[in-house]
Amino acid sequence: VPLAELSLMNKLIHTSLVESQQHVEILQRDPSSPLFSIKTFEELPLKKELLQGVYMMGFNRPSKIQEQALPLMLAYPPQNLIAQSQSGTGKTAAFVLAMLSRASASEKYPQCLCLAPTYELALQIGQVVRTIGKFCTDIKVNYAVRGNRVLKGMVLEEQIIIGTPGTTLDWCFKQRILDLTKISLFVLDEADIMIDTQGLSCQSIRIHRALPKSCQVLLFSATYKEPVRAFAERIIPDPIVIKLREEELTLSNIRQYFMVCQSSDEQYRALCNLYGSFTIGQVMIFCQTRRLADWLAAKMSRDGHQVAILTAELTVVQRASVIQRFREGKEKVLIATNVCARGIDVQQVTTVVNFGLPVDQDGEPDFETYLHRIGRAGRFGHRGIAFSVVQRETVQLVHKIEEYFQTTIKQLDPYDMDELEKLAA
Repeated sequence: VPLAELSLMNKLIHTSLVESQQHVEILQRDPSSPLFSIKTFEELPLKKELLQGVYMMGFNRPSKIQEQALPLMLAYPPQNLIAQSQSGTGKTAAFVLAMLSRASASEKYPQCLCLAPTYELALQIGQVVRTIGKFCTDIKVNYAVRGNRVLKGMVLEEQIIIGTPGTTLDWCFKQRILDLTKISLFVLDEADIMIDTQGLSCQSIRIHRALPKSCQVLLFSATYKEPVRAFAERIIPDPIVIKLREEELTLSNIRQYFMVCQSSDEQYRALCNLYGSFTIGQVMIFCQTRRLADWLAAKMSRDGHQVAILTAELTVVQRASVIQRFREGKEKVLIATNVCARGIDVQQVTTVVNFGLPVDQDGEPDFETYLHRIGRAGRFGHRGIAFSVVQRETVQLVHKIEEYFQTTIKQLDPYDMDELEKLAA
């Protein structure tokens, strides 16, 4: 799945902040420069209309990244910033607050420009602007995205422009309706995706070069790997970097078991025994193919289970809707192909079932996908449990996974209900 689609799904899914225990690191060129953090939104120099908007979003207090980033974003003189953290930690709300704070309602021309890698992500950022800025009635937004047709010579009166690099370039240099010399705040969202997508990086740099030297630059990225760092150094002078230490996927807090069956029907019976033994809140079941996922979903639905299914054939909005319903508990079982193995966090999942193990084109274990699959059960410090229901001819894959991760995967008898109930207890 393209990174931009995962990013959009996470933006659509996370309607409240993820509570992260990760440590915040701040890197700055001048160690003597004072840093401030805040514990409440009231400590920030925000208009009361913006505070009302923040509370409308359901944010009662700042997230870890917001505690450190917002005072820097809103400081005078303006500071250039690179902020990195996982989805759901409030990055979008933070830079939206900065744009709404910097924009002057009395000036009827674009002052803040935000670039996103795709049309859908740009619209999603706009939705956050509309929600937080609900009470700032004089501040308007326009979208430099495909389908939003403008005429040459048109005068833009909106203070905030959100767009994709290609259309924004067109507005600036071909249509000549967006004057970059008047932009005082430039936001580059999802910088890691921008860099990995051919063309976007060059377009973003070209736009940045036309901005005034006094323009504040805020760069947001889910990763801070070498390409992002090099890109940032090319376009941002003396940035302060705020990052959350990456939460590593680990097997240490996940108990792993496997069951051996003769056929897919026997695998299904083993799955039903598992589900009957455990008081499972919500479970994710991974299948290697869409055909297997469809078969399993139909069988479970016929047996009265509330099942959602997630495959690559769904649109990104449909996928986000499926995951949102699962998060809200409307379905207890989410059956997925590898589309959902990484990038999507559902905090209440503590049980994962592999209905067959992930393999590569050579039939060897796909170790990375296995880690990301069962990692769904151990997110945010939770203890999790993972079951692999396999057919006899693939048992050797289990032992290869044990060897690779230096871990133990205990075998269970799928029909030993006493043992299953003991495990559940």
